[in-house]
Amino acid sequence: MKEAHAVNAFAALSQETRLRIIRLLVVAGASGLPAGEIGASLGGVSSSRLSFHLSQLEHAGLVNKRRKGRLIIYSAIFPALSDLVAFLMHDCCQGHCAYCDKAIELFAKCEGRPTSTDISNLET
Repeated sequence: MKEAHAVNAFAALSQETRLRIIRLLVVAGASGLPAGEIGASLGGVSSSRLSFHLSQLEHAGLVNKRRKGRLIIYSAIFPALSDLVAFLMHDCCQGHCAYCDKAIELFAKCEGRPTSTDISNLET
């Protein structure tokens, strides 16, 4: 990941509502959440305000949307999020940290649905 892309993504995450949206979408996994459900989870955020924040996250390459009937479903882009973590952790311990290496390897494989095997491998 290039530094300019990381700065753009971190800038998008540096706002409270957008950070809360990403955390909701991470919990939701690959299936994502309808925009209305995201708004309701945030305490009834207005649709125009929610649309603005979702657009900012989409522009930063952190979420995508798809239409399902009349609903618009938003999902976190897990490879982009894992790239951000890897960007931060890349030179951890001068590149010689087994724990960080395992975490980065697992994040790179993440598609939105962690398995118990992935979690137990991280703990060893």
